[in-house]
Order: sequence, then structure tokens, then C-alpha cells
Amino acid sequence: MGYKYVRNIFLGYVIIIVFGGLFLSLPICHKGELSFIDAIFTSASATCVTGLIVTSTSDNFTLLGEISILILIQCGGIGYMTLVVIFYIFIRNRLTINEKRAMKESLDLPDLHVSSFVKKIILIVLIIELIGAIFLSFGFYEKYPLLDSIWYGIFHSISAFNNAGFSLFPNSLMDFQNNTLVLTIISFLVIFGGLGYFVLIEIYENRKISKRFSIHTRIMIYGTIFLIIFGMILFLSIEWNNKNTFGNMTFYQKLLNSFFLSINFRTSGFNSIDISSLKDSSLFFSSLFMMIGGGQGSTAGGMKITTVAILIITVIYILKESNQQPNIFKRTIDQKLINKALAIIMCSSFFVLLSALILIETQKLPLLKTLFEVVSAFGTVGVSTGNGGILSFSQQFDTFGKAVIIILMLAGRLGVFAFGLALIGKAKTKHFKYPTGRIII
Repeated sequence: MGYKYVRNIFLGYVIIIVFGGLFLSLPICHKGELSFIDAIFTSASATCVTGLIVTSTSDNFTLLGEISILILIQCGGIGYMTLVVIFYIFIRNRLTINEKRAMKESLDLPDLHVSSFVKKIILIVLIIELIGAIFLSFGFYEKYPLLDSIWYGIFHSISAFNNAGFSLFPNSLMDFQNNTLVLTIISFLVIFGGLGYFVLIEIYENRKISKRFSIHTRIMIYGTIFLIIFGMILFLSIEWNNKNTFGNMTFYQKLLNSFFLSINFRTSGFNSIDISSLKDSSLFFSSLFMMIGGGQGSTAGGMKITTVAILIITVIYILKESNQQPNIFKRTIDQKLINKALAIIMCSSFFVLLSALILIETQKLPLLKTLFEVVSAFGTVGVSTGNGGILSFSQQFDTFGKAVIIILMLAGRLGVFAFGLALIGKAKTKHFKYPTGRIII
């Protein structure tokens, strides 16, 4: 049953991307010329909540086009979980209890009450986005008229929570690198979106009664805090004296922008400094952050924090030659989870490296910048070294190159398992087992 649902979700994303591209191609949605591949690319970037752009959102799209992009972002952000649940609600009367359990397992849902689960998702999303929009409107009001500030606040709040990174400002948020309110609100919206719906719902349900959080939630909270702090320290140490990034900033501005950079490099695509001016070491390490991504069931992409955490814990136990199974917070990690984590990391790494190799050979562009763009697309992050102007590095790719990036964004949004399952199909069940072989490693 899992294959059927994953295939339908995959086809659903493809249909939304194609229809979104067709709608954006209409003259009422854009200004000047817009090629079909660029319309599809924009639609895919919005639906997969990535944020890579090959045409300026503010300069090349009308208000209707901007609203359409925002709807695609919202659909893609809430998308993977919500679309499945809506699909489930329509067909639930035709499912047996075993089929419902199969669906639950294929989607990693915490329980079978999916209809109440999706209601909680939508409620929490709307509350967070509304609060974010109000605060951002105040932040933008310092520079723009009231109505413009409200629209900018709504757009950037939805874009930030969904980790999309789309901005209505040509240079993203570089004009607000000294605005504490805007950068802080954007950062926390990105964090909440990247934690995942399971974590947000658990925090919401325990808001009055103090309970112990689940292992998943604790890993996500501690992992997110660690990655943010580690990223800040890393970028500060590398970029401290770089005059094109942090060099001319005050101590407080360096802390604020390194905080913003650490968060957005991992899951979202906003930037408050010129990414193309970062040192190569920053770009390299940021690629690792993008590969890690956010949480399961979140608006972020990547391999997921829990996946990487499970493998790190397993490696530590293997190196220690412990006589216990890998465990965390006094709970044993199931071997199936370890196998799945290893497979996700191996498949993701291979997919990214293969795509980078294809683009390097076909596009004849610099290796590091191409690899950075590939990882950004697969991690659905959206940060880019740029095309020399305000657009992403992908703007320099031909139609084939842009198609590869679109596939990467779709694979990153669905996850390598779901993407592979949708394309290849599931293996046939075998009712026999081979004898154990001896291999020296």
C-alpha cells in the first residue's frame, strides 16, 4: 500500500508544479518575457519550498504572480503531510485497519488519528504565520508604506515558516542586516518550520501541563540548538575579518548576522549578506549544514537531524566497542532505524555527487559553486552564490541544467526513499533467507 500512496503524492507534486508553471506563464502573472522552463523552475522552487530563483520575484512577476507563488509555497510547505492526510480522509472508509497502519508507517505518522493531526497542523501553522506577519509588518514599516509593509510581512512570514526563502526584495534581506526585529522574527519562523509538525504539536499539547518530551522531540530541539551555535562559531571564525561579509560590522551585528546565517544556511534561503563574498571554506561547511537540513515532517529538506544523529550515535558505540546497542536518553535505537539512517545518508550523498558531476560536465561552470547549488537544491534550502546579480547561480544553466535542479528539488522535498520508491517501485517480497556469509572488514 505504501508504494501506491507515495506514487500518488509524487504525481500530486508534479501536477502542482506543472499547473503552477502554466499559470505563471500567463501574461497576467509576469512582466516582460518569461520562458516556460523558467516558469516551471519558479513553480518547482516554490512548491518544493526551496527559494532558488532564475527570474526576479519582485521585478518580473505581477501581484497575481506573487500571490500564486505564495500559494505554491504554502501548498508545498504544509504539502507532504497535509496532502497525504487529505487524500486519506477521502478514502478512509475504503481502507482496512491494516491498510491504515501501512499508511501510517509509510508516512511516519505518530498515530492513526490523521484527521485530527492535520487540523492541528493547519491551526499551528496559521497561528505562527499570523504572529510572524504582524511583527514583520512593524519591522518593514520603518522603510515602506503601511499597505506595502503588511503585504511584505505576510509574504515573508509564510515564506520563512515554510523555509522557502523567497523574498520580494531584489537582494533578499541584505538591506535589513542591521534590523534586529526583522532578522530575529525571520530566524524563529525558519526554526519553527524546520523543527517539524510532530515537534510543534507535541510542544503545543504540552503547553499547560509539563510532560517529558518524546525522544524525537528532544533530539530535534538539542540538535537544532547545537547546529545553530556551532554554525555561528564556525562562520564567525572564518568570516570575522572578511570585509565583504562581517569585517566592517560591529560585534553585535556580527553575532546577529552569524545567527541569521547559521539558521538560513541549513534550511532556508534568506540571506542578509552577499553569499558570493563568502570564503570557500564557509561555502564548503555550509554545504554540510544544508545536507543535514531540518526535522522529519517539517517544511525543511535535507537528510534530517534525527537521521544524522542516529548514525553519529551508532558510530560512537561501534568505535567504543560497547557491549550495548546504541541508545540515547536511556532508550535503545532500533536496528531498523540505524539501517534506514545509513541508507538515507548513502543514497543522498550518491545522488548529490552524481548530479553535481553531471552538471559540472554539461554546464562547464566552477566546481564549488555548482556543488553548492546542487546541495542547496537537494536540501530545499535556496541559498546561492548567485549569477553575478540578484538571481541564483542556476540562472546560468541551460534548459537541461535547470531540469536537473528541478529534479533535485523534488527529490529533496519528497525524500530519497519516497522519490526512489515513486520512480522504481517496491521490491517483491521474498519468503526465503540466504545463509550468513563471513566477510572481513
